[in-house]
Amino acid sequence: MSKVPYDPLSSPYSKLQAVALVAMRFVIGWHFFYEGLSKIMNPYWTSAGYLSASRGFASGWFEWLVSDPGRLALVDGLNKWGLLILGLLLMLGLFTRTATVLAIVLLALYYIAAPPWVGFEYAIPQEGAYVIVNKNLVELLALFVTLLFPTGRLIGLDRLIWWMRNPEPPVTVVAEQYG
Repeated sequence: MSKVPYDPLSSPYSKLQAVALVAMRFVIGWHFFYEGLSKIMNPYWTSAGYLSASRGFASGWFEWLVSDPGRLALVDGLNKWGLLILGLLLMLGLFTRTATVLAIVLLALYYIAAPPWVGFEYAIPQEGAYVIVNKNLVELLALFVTLLFPTGRLIGLDRLIWWMRNPEPPVTVVAEQYG
């Protein structure tokens, strides 16, 4: 039996499940978009303080990023525009899988730069940080859930792209078995 192509019109999820998955993707996208926009709008924003205060196994690498003004400017630009663009893609459901993977990588970098582990103290209190788990880890895991489901094809521009690439209705397992 060959694999049946995914058909967003005959989704295996209930409407409530589909709406919940898409809402989670959209809300995370909004958070990314807003964080990027607020950083872009603030001409004084820099990641230097956050990266300089890094603790843990990767702290040397984060301090190295801050040590050169050109490198820091590149990191700041990638961070600001990455947040904005990834947020927009997640909200629109466009290139959802790629945007989700990149957002997971970005959140993993935030997490390892300032891990909420026992014995690590920071000059600036961490928002939403509890031993081992912080808001970055929670959002990263939520994005992992959205990665496992085709939320962009349920509701999003990925659905339009899918339709454009698959003009024929999908072959069903029944037709394939008995046809």
